[in-house]
Amino acid sequence: MTEKLSDERFEEVSENYKRISERIETARLKAGRKDEVRFMGVTKTVAPELINRSVELGIRLLGENRVQEFLDKHESYDKRAQVHFIGALQSNKVKYIIDKVSMIHSVDSIKLASEIDKRARAHGLVMDILVEINIGGEETKSGISPEELNAFIEEIYGLRGIRIRGLMTIPPVNTGGSSERYFAKMQEMFGELKSKAEGDSRFLVDTLSMGMSGDFETAIKYGSNIVRIGSLLYGYRKY
Repeated sequence: MTEKLSDERFEEVSENYKRISERIETARLKAGRKDEVRFMGVTKTVAPELINRSVELGIRLLGENRVQEFLDKHESYDKRAQVHFIGALQSNKVKYIIDKVSMIHSVDSIKLASEIDKRARAHGLVMDILVEINIGGEETKSGISPEELNAFIEEIYGLRGIRIRGLMTIPPVNTGGSSERYFAKMQEMFGELKSKAEGDSRFLVDTLSMGMSGDFETAIKYGSNIVRIGSLLYGYRKY
């Protein structure tokens, strides 16, 4: 479904962008951080015209969830924006996006990592990836368990068409205020991975992707440097 756009709709996104940017900066400073926190606009069901409006405003990072929707829209995107794939990704769909995105956040199996490696090498690329962690152990979510991370890294270490950049997670919702412990655990795991990778050219561990519209400030407190914002920026979509 294509959204009918208006000047009012563009202005709404502009105002949302300003407010969210201010909240990100406040959270960053409150956490005593000096590094950058990147604002990702999550574009699921959003019209390209509105996406490009957010690029004009200053967002330079877009997050795509669905392969077919991305393929239908990506030629229309402002080329100033970098695109990451953040949704669940089937191995047989990798070939469609491998030369169109700059990072894949949702690597959760050896099979998927191997397919990304194969397709990237066929294009003469090295694809940056994040390992997705199912930090809450939820059956309905993808991702590997925290306990599996070291073995998983060792298993994919020799794949030359990928480069491990860090970790991604979506913590449980409605946790009665306990989401902080999940973010804290991710921060700990990220720090351990970064220390382990120091001096190894196969790694560039610099990315911790966590936090969305409802919890990004808490995620920033615990070291997230990409926050994935959809509904708070573009509004809640019913289609």
